[in-house]
Amino acid sequence: MDKVETIEEFYQRKFDGAAFRWMPDTLRQDVGHFNVFRLNSDLESKAKPASSRRRDYYKVNLVIGNCKLHYADKVIEIHKQALVFSHPTIPYKWEQTGAMPSGYFFVFNQEFFHQYGNFNQYSVFQPNGNHVVELSDEQLKRAVGIYERMLEELDSEYIYKYDALRNLVFELLHFSMKMLPSANLDRQAINASRRISTLFSELLERQFPIDDPRQTVQLRSASDFASRLMIHVNHLNRAVKETTQKTSSQLIAERILHEAKILLKHSAWTVSEIAYALGFTEVTYFNSFFKKYTQLSPVKFRNV
Repeated sequence: MDKVETIEEFYQRKFDGAAFRWMPDTLRQDVGHFNVFRLNSDLESKAKPASSRRRDYYKVNLVIGNCKLHYADKVIEIHKQALVFSHPTIPYKWEQTGAMPSGYFFVFNQEFFHQYGNFNQYSVFQPNGNHVVELSDEQLKRAVGIYERMLEELDSEYIYKYDALRNLVFELLHFSMKMLPSANLDRQAINASRRISTLFSELLERQFPIDDPRQTVQLRSASDFASRLMIHVNHLNRAVKETTQKTSSQLIAERILHEAKILLKHSAWTVSEIAYALGFTEVTYFNSFFKKYTQLSPVKFRNV
């Protein structure tokens, strides 16, 4: 897997070495970082091409125009205008298909929100979530308004402007998520079940990304997770099924498959190394698992 791009490297690539005079005074370990920009051809002409790699920061684009997004194992075409949510651990890259798109983007790291929650809980940032939210012309006006308020706030002398910027990030986040189809949750699920399901999801997600072929997934079965949570496996399965409509085994398999696709497409590791990292004792088991869900062998998938 390619080295993770840091926020500093992003600025050096984006602004051809002139990054740091653009950066607000929040690039500090204890405060975190936030910045917002208008997307235009002049800015993009300075940028070096971005490879498909993981980053150590979040990025949210408002794209106006035609382009393609290569996101993990998917290719998503944007025909008119959309909000695009990029998670640090999921590799992506843009492909220009027409005139240079316009719009806006902002970047931030988790430290900027260290007291305000974990963004991994929101569907637009989850591996199997909706990362692209298409906008109508009316919705575009509202999104543009939020980005313009961010730019205005960032340039202000207001002492609490970073609190105001955090509020604007959440405003855009919830504006976007309200446009997505509602999750098909069982409304009668009790709070205890939801808590167990959340803990299960956090344990599952904590094992990824895998950045070293010597690393290996430790929790592979529903029983593994139940033991870690100190509950009976049947209790875990009921809670997960009630809140997600899927079994814990399904969710584990989906997440391992998702990581397998990323490693096959975006790393130079051998299939054997990927199999080991994902917890398979034999490469033949990995081949069978992958073919079961994709109808392709890992080698064929990598070469498609």
